[in-house]
Amino acid sequence: QVQLVESGGGLVQAGGSLRLSCAASGRTFSSTAMGWFRQAPGKEREFVAGISWSGSITNYADSVKGRFTISRDNARNTVYLQMKGLKPEDTAVYYCASSTSTVAYTGVGRYDHWGQGTQVTVSS
Repeated sequence: QVQLVESGGGLVQAGGSLRLSCAASGRTFSSTAMGWFRQAPGKEREFVAGISWSGSITNYADSVKGRFTISRDNARNTVYLQMKGLKPEDTAVYYCASSTSTVAYTGVGRYDHWGQGTQVTVSS
């Protein structure tokens, strides 16, 4: 069984930065792609960023390109999401997810294990 634990969320002013972390255990972390998703109140969960098993390929939602960076440390079984230039519309619960593949697809259905989420609130 895979366990994912996110940390690093909080309250920040617009233009500020946060770094989210996701510690994984259970499955061989280095063999699967990982993703970050977010869900705002009243909205569907949406893809934010993904990273391949090796870390060599990343992809991002258009809304966060140039502001967010996903990375991973396979030695520490941890994936990160560095967020800069935060905007009020980035406010959401952010979830880490483990993929069923080595490729970081954008669809929710491609991920079979999820963390509990961490709240990110950006004030204007």
